[in-house]
Amino acid sequence: VQLQASGGGLVQPGGSLRLSCNYPGRTFSRSALAWFRQAPGKEREFVAVINWTNYRYYADSVRGRFTISRDNTANTVALQMNSLTPEDTAVYYCAAGSLSSHEREYDYWGQGTLVTVSS
Repeated sequence: VQLQASGGGLVQPGGSLRLSCNYPGRTFSRSALAWFRQAPGKEREFVAVINWTNYRYYADSVRGRFTISRDNTANTVALQMNSLTPEDTAVYYCAAGSLSSHEREYDYWGQGTLVTVSS
């Protein structure tokens, strides 16, 4: 089972970027879908999660700037990132599992997509 993340790249501070992750529909239609990130030299951290009822929860560091959404018809989960800062630079991972901010609750992971915020 594989999740496919995409959409990373280089963006200037204050800019926006949209990440997308494709997932197998039948397997994850009732799963929580989340984004985590890992900055250079740091541990992986929770960013946002959305469950199948569209309940959303965000890390304090991104609340108000990032928006997570899912489309069960298209089998995608997206992360719209606005007002980006250099501190948002990281490899971003999508994951599927149980509703939680802890990565141990997620059994399936995408390969990661690099976001670099720099002028």
